[in-house]
Amino acid sequence: MSEAELIQLNKDRNCTLYTIQFITEDKGEYLRFYNRFKNDATYNEDLARIAKFVESIADLGALERFFRPEGKMSDRVCALPVVKSKLRLYCLRLSDSILILGNGGVKKTRTYDEDDELRGFVVTLQNFDKLIKDGVKDGTITISENEIETDKTFDI
Repeated sequence: MSEAELIQLNKDRNCTLYTIQFITEDKGEYLRFYNRFKNDATYNEDLARIAKFVESIADLGALERFFRPEGKMSDRVCALPVVKSKLRLYCLRLSDSILILGNGGVKKTRTYDEDDELRGFVVTLQNFDKLIKDGVKDGTITISENEIETDKTFDI
């Protein structure tokens, strides 16, 4: 288990963006994903497309059409982009107004489950989703229309 916190990246009129940051890391998961591929010419176009989607989501909201469903039926894990791409960014879409950006990587297999690295990113978000649901139930997390309020750290 690793200790993590929820970091707000951007609060816009239509959508608030968050990411998970592990206490042992100096950057959040989304920034780690972005930095890993930003200078890689092979994935430049795919990364630019994902960054553009994130920008659009901040402006327009985390509308369902922007995402491809991933994970299980019981969680809120999804992926960007919905168009053909070699990269996948995994997210938790809590609503049209709240999105938690995770990490991701190169999609080399038919499903994320067949790739240890991608499965790890999805499982982290699935566990985090469960912790959020539990926190809402026990009152340690409050979710309003476009904001998550908590001062707790999470053991993922």
